Amino acid sequence: MPSTVVHLALGGLIAAALLRDSFGIRSLAVVAVLVIVPDLDAFAGLVIEGGHRSLLHTLLFPLALAGLIVYDTHIREASWLKTRFDGHGPRVAWVGILAISFAAIGPDLFGVGANIFYPIHDQFYAFDGRIELSNQRGLVQTFVDLAPEPVESGGGSGGGGDIAVGSTEEVHISSGIDPQAGDEPANVERMFPIVRSGQQLLLVLTSIAVVGVRLAESRILE
Repeated sequence: MPSTVVHLALGGLIAAALLRDSFGIRSLAVVAVLVIVPDLDAFAGLVIEGGHRSLLHTLLFPLALAGLIVYDTHIREASWLKTRFDGHGPRVAWVGILAISFAAIGPDLFGVGANIFYPIHDQFYAFDGRIELSNQRGLVQTFVDLAPEPVESGGGSGGGGDIAVGSTEEVHISSGIDPQAGDEPANVERMFPIVRSGQQLLLVLTSIAVVGVRLAESRILE
């Protein structure tokens, strides 16, 4: 599963691409904090069964924040956001919502999954597979089995299957905070991943380079 470092790297790229004139240390920090927030539900797993990847990985979280932004910028007589970041507060907030959705929650849907409709619908969903263009079968995707059938092509490993993997009572997602369900031995290994593949390392390095250049440009223009 992606680490917090990987989530931050993707969030940094989203910020660099979309913040435009509002890009800077402060706005980048806001986006980074918002990207980190969903991972804090790892602590919730200590007191709420299945709370990790549920409490703050629900899509209701960014939807609720989006509702607050709409209320502040379109309904309130005096907008709080419009007075922040030299008038760019709403853009920073909306970019933050996108970062939560696509950099924080999105990557966790691939692999062990996340409980994206919690608490309205208590079910973890996990997407895994591939998309291929075959000269015999046309466009093939195995993320969701719309019409399940054996896949016999040679490139890559498996995919498909049920995307629903269980409720909070059935699924425990290991973390450095809560490695095992129930009581843990005193010598339990607590793993805090940084990167777990070459692709993740490349993403982190790319984000460092892109965000670094954007920060340098923003300082030059000041």
